[in-house]
Amino acid sequence: MIFRATVLTIYPEMFPGPLGGALAGRALRDGLWTLDTVQIRDFADDRHGSVDDTPAGGGPGMVMRADIVARAIDHAAPQGDTRKRLLMSPRGKPLTQARVRELSVSGGAIVLCGRFEGVDERLIETRDLEEVSIGDYVLSGGEIAAMVLLDAIVRLLPGVMGNSDSAQSESFESGLLEYPHYTRPQEFEGLTIPEILRSGNHAAIDAWRLAEARRITAERRPDLLESRAGKKTRSDT
Repeated sequence: MIFRATVLTIYPEMFPGPLGGALAGRALRDGLWTLDTVQIRDFADDRHGSVDDTPAGGGPGMVMRADIVARAIDHAAPQGDTRKRLLMSPRGKPLTQARVRELSVSGGAIVLCGRFEGVDERLIETRDLEEVSIGDYVLSGGEIAAMVLLDAIVRLLPGVMGNSDSAQSESFESGLLEYPHYTRPQEFEGLTIPEILRSGNHAAIDAWRLAEARRITAERRPDLLESRAGKKTRSDT
């Protein structure tokens, strides 16, 4: 099943951007996924292509209009299109590797890139949009966030990564940050590769890597350890 991505934006020229290079770009050229863009301004009802208006109740900035964006969504996702509808938004649920993996087997996604102060709340309700955040900060718009989301998804698609085992050992897949990596030369500026990694004892190497992953996670992201412990407790009950 080919993953089909459709991005709704007022800046379609930003795509594919980084998604046209490296793993995602090669997969795009090989037909492992598709990427289409929809210019939201094409669905405006004035000659200026206006898609926003002043916020009800007053306040700064502008808000994307529900009626115009709804027409763009309905065009991108006609009746029967079961792809997930995602809105890149700083108030959305934080994107996790688990959610990325779910989306990678969903068959595709329609991604709306928010701009200005956001979108009319009625659009979110009537078009069943799932709000997604890539972090606790604010960008100029949802386009870069959409690229982050799609890159994370595409690399998990079958045939994209050369070694499928590589994805399984990466940060967040096991609830831990990844262990340290080393390669040649054996010595670099007085530092050597840990002896255990040159021992050939794969069981000992696996144990060392797990211990290192736990150590780094405890130092940098103790919240992940707490979440991991909570999941284990729930699974045991």
